[in-house]
Amino acid sequence: MDKATKIYIAGHKGMVGSAIWRTLSTKGYTNLIGASSATLDLKNQQAVKDFFATEKPKVVIDAAAKVGGILANNDFPYQFLMENMQIQNNLIDTALQSDVEKFIFLGSSCIYPKLAPQPLKEEYLLTDSLEPTNEWYAIAKITGVKACQAIRKQFDKDYVSLMPTNLYGTHDNFDLNSSHVLPAMIRKFHEAKSNNNATVKLWGSGTPRREFLFVDDMAAAVVFALENKLPDYLYNVGTGVDLTIKELAENIQKVIGHQGAIEWDSSKPDGTPRKLMNVAKMHQLGWKHKVDLIEGITKTYNWFLENESNYKQVKM
Repeated sequence: MDKATKIYIAGHKGMVGSAIWRTLSTKGYTNLIGASSATLDLKNQQAVKDFFATEKPKVVIDAAAKVGGILANNDFPYQFLMENMQIQNNLIDTALQSDVEKFIFLGSSCIYPKLAPQPLKEEYLLTDSLEPTNEWYAIAKITGVKACQAIRKQFDKDYVSLMPTNLYGTHDNFDLNSSHVLPAMIRKFHEAKSNNNATVKLWGSGTPRREFLFVDDMAAAVVFALENKLPDYLYNVGTGVDLTIKELAENIQKVIGHQGAIEWDSSKPDGTPRKLMNVAKMHQLGWKHKVDLIEGITKTYNWFLENESNYKQVKM
């Protein structure tokens, strides 16, 4: 890939998009473009078409999405379904019409069935029903994966989908009403530590198993997909290692230095019992994660401390 190729990163201000931008810049890519949601509404088809007509990107990386945890998905199902479909449909279709040669679509591990065999293989897509707590988001992402697959099949273009496991890292969302489990725990333990090591109350039983990938590793996987023509339409991106939510909490507690108790509220939903990615396909091609969990949590917490005054909040 020529370092001067014009690459449009949709969602470049978000946790994933900003990591991709940083990684590409570090690798010497000089023609990166982005547009904030204030200047370009990706839900507006005409606005997206006008942007592509003006900017003429050669590569599009779709890291734009409306995201949130169980609570947000549960309270705003229509927005999670419709807005994500609008964003990706406008980007994918406009890219196709604009003769964009390469499109990298980023999804989520929630596209796989709730009770699929573990670790999750790409071929398990659409073999059973989804986890109800985030099916609205999952269905939107599945349509994006299938749209890119259809373009590969019908038009022979390099449109590929990467499905990350649970991502975390710098520039994450620490708003307790809409954040994912790991950043929410960082904030809870930090605030409890500041409050005389108060007891931390956490959702669920602590028994579900989850896998977590540091966002810079995800960015490296995107660069890998950019610089190589991947032979298939769908790839899982993760560490291939999981741990219980209880173990995650203990790791975060240790990094933060919280000395108090942890209390689990088992009346709250757990979500899927286990979610671990099979990342053999990416490993076979030559990509592997580099940042382990403790190192990643430490980097994320340090960033959180530096940016404590301006938590990112999700507006509904």
